[in-house]
Amino acid sequence: MTLINYFFMKEEINAYNNVLELIGNTPLIKLNRVTEKLEGNFYAKVEAFNPGHSSKDRIALYIIEEAEKRGILSPGDTIIETTSGNTGFSLAMVSIIKGYNCILAVSSKSSKDKIDMLRSLGAKVYVCPAHVSADDERSYYNVAKRLHEETKGSVYINQYFNQLNIDAHYKSTGPEIWKQTNGKITHLIACSGTGGTISGTAKYLKEQNPNIRVLGVDAFGSVLKKYHETREFDNDEIYPYRIEGLGKNLIPSATDFDMIDKFMKVSDEESAHSAREITRKEGLFVGYTSGAVLQAIKQYAEDGEFDENSNVIAIFPDHGSRYMSKVFSDDWMNEQGFFDSVNQEEVQKIEMIK
Repeated sequence: MTLINYFFMKEEINAYNNVLELIGNTPLIKLNRVTEKLEGNFYAKVEAFNPGHSSKDRIALYIIEEAEKRGILSPGDTIIETTSGNTGFSLAMVSIIKGYNCILAVSSKSSKDKIDMLRSLGAKVYVCPAHVSADDERSYYNVAKRLHEETKGSVYINQYFNQLNIDAHYKSTGPEIWKQTNGKITHLIACSGTGGTISGTAKYLKEQNPNIRVLGVDAFGSVLKKYHETREFDNDEIYPYRIEGLGKNLIPSATDFDMIDKFMKVSDEESAHSAREITRKEGLFVGYTSGAVLQAIKQYAEDGEFDENSNVIAIFPDHGSRYMSKVFSDDWMNEQGFFDSVNQEEVQKIEMIK
């Protein structure tokens, strides 16, 4: 054996053991064109760089590994969860690697793209009506609970009421942002659905600097903003809306409202156009809730929230590929009445060569 051959044999192959090792440490990317008319410096924490293309990879891995440590999960068991799509995708991905079955109760509001992706990962999917109350037996909350009761050896993740949802972001997203900004962050802005991302991230950041402003994003048709301001649940706030993974018709205990300084509501239409704007101007193919975050940034800026010294970190939760049949479909946008004299069809027309 030559010395050269011996050297190469000793060198280890630089590879990850599995896809789960890629979760976290997502990049911070400066926003240039979409915020060029606003005061301040704006950066996106782009969670689409996770292997499952969303921030939900973080909680899926963390909650499952905590359940394993506590002896709650054993190989061959079944993981059950409610999801608008992203959490389900992440849970299905982790389940494949760790050897679990996966059953998901999904809102009918979820895009066909998301539902097809869940099925492609081997998950059993139950599609539940979106516009029913949380206590309706057909709601995806109650369907998931029933499936858990009926399935032996199952664990219900219950992200809306699971403290581990907050802990996952407290231990990963928060420290990452603090390190990436060298502690110079002045504002955090993020969507609130289950509330785990904004609550856990905010908790860590405010422990480092209590002066950091935490700005929530909510949807028209959701109860979160009103509850934050009054601590009262107002059923009159609830009505159908289109954005997936943003807002709620219940109060999740995974939302720490004391960590959030202010909420802003955004519309379905403006959020959809803002998602397209991010893709068109920044080259970042991100999803509907990322558009909601950008729209909220614009509205907060109008209210004078930022100045030239602001360093604003926006969490962009997922990837645009999950919305090809919705936000990035001209047909869907037209059906919703989202095109008008100002916002015309934006995608390039296909030229057919005959």
